Amino acid sequence: MFGRKGTPAKLAREGGVLRQSFAVAHRSLPNYLALTAGNTHGADSDASVTLDVPHIGDLLEAKGRTWKVYADGYPGRCFLGSRSGMYVRRHVPFLSFKNVQTNPARCEHIVEAAALATDVRQGTLPDYALYVPDVQHDGHDSGVSAADRWLSETFGPLLSDARFTENMVFIVTFDEGRGWWRRNHIYTVLYGERVIPGSVSDTRYDHYDLLRTIEDIFALGTLGQHDSKASAITGIWKGNPS
Repeated sequence: MFGRKGTPAKLAREGGVLRQSFAVAHRSLPNYLALTAGNTHGADSDASVTLDVPHIGDLLEAKGRTWKVYADGYPGRCFLGSRSGMYVRRHVPFLSFKNVQTNPARCEHIVEAAALATDVRQGTLPDYALYVPDVQHDGHDSGVSAADRWLSETFGPLLSDARFTENMVFIVTFDEGRGWWRRNHIYTVLYGERVIPGSVSDTRYDHYDLLRTIEDIFALGTLGQHDSKASAITGIWKGNPS
């Protein structure tokens, strides 16, 4: 899906590729909800929703873990509008959760993406981070080549910085495929010191399995949704990933 050079090629060469990775729905928002709440909770479009449901942020906080969303172009201050420039709310699932929308302190977990550089420099990275590029940088409005370049320019230097990579699992995935005729097949690769370089899995995985993998890494338990029956990713790790 990406070119043969740059960061995407490095991730495939030195990380673990899931060749049978699939989204669970069409339209973006339901897939982001699946990845963070273990269920689409009835969402079948990109229309903004307010859901009074548990999510991975709740599990992390219950275990004393920290979380943050780095959203490209996010206006801040718990902005709940559907769009601002190239930023779109539908790609930031935590703004769909009532216990985030109504709590200014939790809204502060969502920051503009430029804050990542500061957190790396100051050693204040959270335990769990979701980085959301805008619709130009993610290829939605610009194409795969543009996303390839953006990923290389943004994360290439960071993947050579021990302050960023130490004890980290870096995951690159997409929210959905390009249509039902492709079965919603998506690119997913995992990278980090715990991943076997050049490993490939042909086991079928989806966003629920990816959520379950993250839950198991942090020993969070589950949300009791589809994640509870999902399968954690195997076959690409050096021993136990947790």
